[in-house]
Amino acid sequence: MALALVVAGVACAWAFQLQERLELADTQMERYASRIADLEDRLSDTDEGLSQNTAAMAVKIKELYSEVDKLWASAWRRNKAAIEELQKTSASEARKVAAVEKSLAGTKTTLAAATNDIAKLKNVAADLERLMASAKSNQAQVEKVADNLNRINVDLAKLSKRVQDNEDWVNSINAFRGQVNRTLSDLQSSVNTLQGAP
Repeated sequence: MALALVVAGVACAWAFQLQERLELADTQMERYASRIADLEDRLSDTDEGLSQNTAAMAVKIKELYSEVDKLWASAWRRNKAAIEELQKTSASEARKVAAVEKSLAGTKTTLAAATNDIAKLKNVAADLERLMASAKSNQAQVEKVADNLNRINVDLAKLSKRVQDNEDWVNSINAFRGQVNRTLSDLQSSVNTLQGAP
């Protein structure tokens, strides 16, 4: 949505600049038309003596065409420069929009990966809490808890490999695994004690 607003803003700004350029061109063309009309009036004034002064008429016509050529050349140069400037501005804004889109895509990918890792860690923590509660409430299920803890250790090892580029996370997971191993050892000791009891 934010990207669409940025693109829309750029398009509106570009359209506004183009409208200003077109209005300026219209004003210039009106001035040129007025000058041409003045030249035509001057040419019309010579019609009365056309038959007596053909050479003067030819000069007026040549002057008229020269002025028209100058006016059109001037209008073309100004409009061409304005169009080229707007094209450069449009290309620059397009590059900026592309850079924003690329950055946004990278941010979304990073956020999705982090969210996925957090969800997995929450699942692992929830599994451990359930298993520990079950072990405390029923000593007869210690062996089953140990098997589940081994499975969790495997899952933790896989998860640790996926997030190995983040040292803090790896250290935290290794510490957590150490705690689980100690708990497993304690539980195994408890099982051995129970098995050795008469």
